[in-house]
Amino acid sequence: MSRHEDLRENERTIGQLVADASHDIQGIIKSEVALAKAEVSEGAKVMGKGVGLLVGAGVLAVFGLTFLFHTLARVIGVWLPVWAGYLIVTVILFIVAAALAMLGRNALNTAKPRPEKAIAQAQLTVDAVKDATGS
Repeated sequence: MSRHEDLRENERTIGQLVADASHDIQGIIKSEVALAKAEVSEGAKVMGKGVGLLVGAGVLAVFGLTFLFHTLARVIGVWLPVWAGYLIVTVILFIVAAALAMLGRNALNTAKPRPEKAIAQAQLTVDAVKDATGS
């Protein structure tokens, strides 16, 4: 056998090359989708926490209103008038509700539900394919 015939046996056909390229592209696409899913689920978890804190703030605000009404009707405290004891409880509940609302708002503001890394990686992949094909 000549050297030329040996080289031809080792060469792959165009069909094989296309099949390999198709398989590689499928792998890249699957990886990009997995990255996007991971980023979106991470942002959703942070947003869920923020929503939970806001719901907690709302519940405490309702309890605060309840105590405000009790302040008008009940008598507690030895050193303070009746209304002053309940007013203090009411103010404390509203302060806690405000703190939870601020924490919830901050959590929602820092959440990034958009898959930034996946978008950047996909753009790099597109650029690499364009460079490789000369487009």
